[in-house]
Amino acid sequence: MTDPHRDTPVERMGAELANARAALILLHGRGGSAEDILGLAKEMYHRDFAYLAPQAANHTWYPHSFLAPIEQNEPWLSSALSKVASVVDLCVSSGLRPERVAVCGFSQGACLATEFVARHPARYGALIAFTGGLIGPPGSDLHHIGSLAEMPALLSSGDPDPHVPWSRVQESAQQLEQMGAHVQLVRHPNRPHTILESEVQAASSLISALV
Repeated sequence: MTDPHRDTPVERMGAELANARAALILLHGRGGSAEDILGLAKEMYHRDFAYLAPQAANHTWYPHSFLAPIEQNEPWLSSALSKVASVVDLCVSSGLRPERVAVCGFSQGACLATEFVARHPARYGALIAFTGGLIGPPGSDLHHIGSLAEMPALLSSGDPDPHVPWSRVQESAQQLEQMGAHVQLVRHPNRPHTILESEVQAASSLISALV
């Protein structure tokens, strides 16, 4: 299977894309679902937003840790990145400029969201990464070429976290800043692997500027 996520569905909520003033793409974590992550849409709801949540094949964007050698996560990783790109393209073809399209994810979905904006740099509406960072093994070069053109970003994570080292979150924030993003980096000591209400509120404040 060379493109495992190509034909998976995209769940929707909120305004129709043709009538929306902005869009939020939501990427679920490992073992989660599009329906699960749309629960965040209910907590960050605005009537003028279109919320789109693609579903990963077998509920997993890629099979191994985001810290594994990248080739071990292929072709799933490339397919997942292409899936996100297709959803962004859907928003743009419906009339939304990239700067009115925000990308948000939790855990594995947060890693995918962060990697996507780094590999496909543009002035998106926002990046919201709840417990995630750039993909690659420890010690790898996380540098990416391109400009994020003052895109706002929220990288919020617990420390320690069983899946995402705080050091990688910091490294990712530094790289995004080097690409021109305005990064808000938030550490939650001893927070479990979940999303806190305060994190949802911070994300809601970030995307409220889009409407």
